[in-house]
Amino acid sequence: MPLRVPPAPAPALRSVLTALSSPTAVREARTPALLRAPGPVAPELPLPVHVLDRVTADGATATRLAGWRFLIRSGERAVAAADTMLTPDGWAFSHFFEGPYVTSTERALRQAESVPQPYQPRLLSVPELYMLTLWLHGDCAADAATGHPAATDLLIPLAPAPPGIAAHRPHLVAELLPVLTHRVTPKGLLITPARPASRIHPRGLAPSGHAEPPEVTVPLS
Repeated sequence: MPLRVPPAPAPALRSVLTALSSPTAVREARTPALLRAPGPVAPELPLPVHVLDRVTADGATATRLAGWRFLIRSGERAVAAADTMLTPDGWAFSHFFEGPYVTSTERALRQAESVPQPYQPRLLSVPELYMLTLWLHGDCAADAATGHPAATDLLIPLAPAPPGIAAHRPHLVAELLPVLTHRVTPKGLLITPARPASRIHPRGLAPSGHAEPPEVTVPLS
């Protein structure tokens, strides 16, 4: 069943197109695959990036929209990705990056295409575990910038996944969230104060004070 890919905000897409058309921006991104890409490159498959901030004892969740991510395609495959972020002046380009999450996202999207039920694809980040999942939301008509994971939604962990969690194995939200909850704290509660962050790394929004994996984060300077 084809996925119902939500439209990204027009200013977010424009900011990525502007960055791609700037030789300086692409060169300073320091992503070898993007620099070596043969022929034209184009942003595709916009995905809203939501961050899991809180899981309560009764299974309720609190998420927030952190940005929009675009896969940058050259020919038959994605060679990089571009993140955008919301600023006081609106949506703006954040950075390009490449690495395992780009190919893993493509693979998870192909998996989702084979599921009989239609879904709206999103990304859900769990910063405390440095974990990113493809979130398949059952309400295809929902505003992609809002909402919380429903018990019957699917989560597909992307690779590399945390130890003990199999990448690319689909889970119902009702099954996976309790596992993540107990991973984060002994009491089984994940509580992270909502705070602004300077940028998004490949696994989602980087909480202040948490080191980002240097091998996969390539911010613009």
